[in-house]
Amino acid sequence: MLQKPYALNKLIFYSTALLFVLFLSCNKDKKPIVIRSTEVYNPTPYQLNLPEGFPQMPLPADNPLTVEGVELGKKLFFEKLLSGDNTMSCASCHAPSLGFTDANQFSKGIDGIEGNRHSMVVQNLAWSPKFFWDGRANSLEEQALQPVPNPIEMHLRWTDAAKKLSADSEYKNLFFKAFGSVPIDSITVTKALAQFMRTIISGNSKFDRFLRGEESLTPQELEGFNLFNALDGGDCFHCHPVNPFFTDFSFRNNGLDENPTDKGHGLVTGNSTDDFKFKVPSLRNLEFSAPYMHDGRFSTLDEVIDFYSEGLQHNSPNIDPLMEFSSQGGVLLTPTEKAALKAFLLTLSDPEFINNPEFQDPN
Repeated sequence: MLQKPYALNKLIFYSTALLFVLFLSCNKDKKPIVIRSTEVYNPTPYQLNLPEGFPQMPLPADNPLTVEGVELGKKLFFEKLLSGDNTMSCASCHAPSLGFTDANQFSKGIDGIEGNRHSMVVQNLAWSPKFFWDGRANSLEEQALQPVPNPIEMHLRWTDAAKKLSADSEYKNLFFKAFGSVPIDSITVTKALAQFMRTIISGNSKFDRFLRGEESLTPQELEGFNLFNALDGGDCFHCHPVNPFFTDFSFRNNGLDENPTDKGHGLVTGNSTDDFKFKVPSLRNLEFSAPYMHDGRFSTLDEVIDFYSEGLQHNSPNIDPLMEFSSQGGVLLTPTEKAALKAFLLTLSDPEFINNPEFQDPN
């Protein structure tokens, strides 16, 4: 009784095999049979909701914002596999809770080596024409290329970083969804990082709500705002115009030192008239992003205000002409004026921004 079912099964097996062979022989084009993945490359356009008053975001034609690209970039921003010893990510020196910067004066890389400039904030960078304190990168994609192989930062060759990510099945899936069937390499990694960083937008501070008519400033904050915009007051508006970014994106020497050693922008341009000039930073979220200046020398906002009031070094080479009161040491604010100016600067804080769940570690 056991022989009959066995013979029947054997017959079915060979019959199926014969049909498969006949199918192949009838395939006139002789094309190989390919079992395709169920994954489909169909990226979703990312819908930006820009704050009121912000201009249209300039986007590169070869790296449009997509939901999948931003998601991948966010994961990579917090990914420690991008460092040589798997201990450091972009967020290690650009923490959301600190306005996307570092609380230390100088960040340390994986080998314990310090840099010589303070970690810059990451906010509203989609509108910036240059990157880093010295302006050595011309796009967010180019900027994102540099920290990974830098020996005093993440210290990992891009080829090795790509191998790590390629060995991870989750990343292989995420990269396919974001970019299709292209290699995981420095180009696709930095494109994803740039997409995520373009979404890091701050535009809901108390001052923004004041401009929208949603909230009032206190008398002290209004006095500080007037001082900010007064030539005979704080004289801040030239380099930090009241626009959505509170910077003119220029490079200037603000008179920090009489004998500076870091040539800044001059190292990039090779033009001696650019020596000792650094990128004018945004004033948004100063409350969270101490220390201040390109070398992080000031620990508090009060120290910064004191410097512009009576600490300018008039003989600093290439000092900017807009430091109009440098010959007398600064703008010479009274204690009451200093307090008012600080009160206004604090209205540029955006707690919603630093606590935004869209900018937190997804890993």
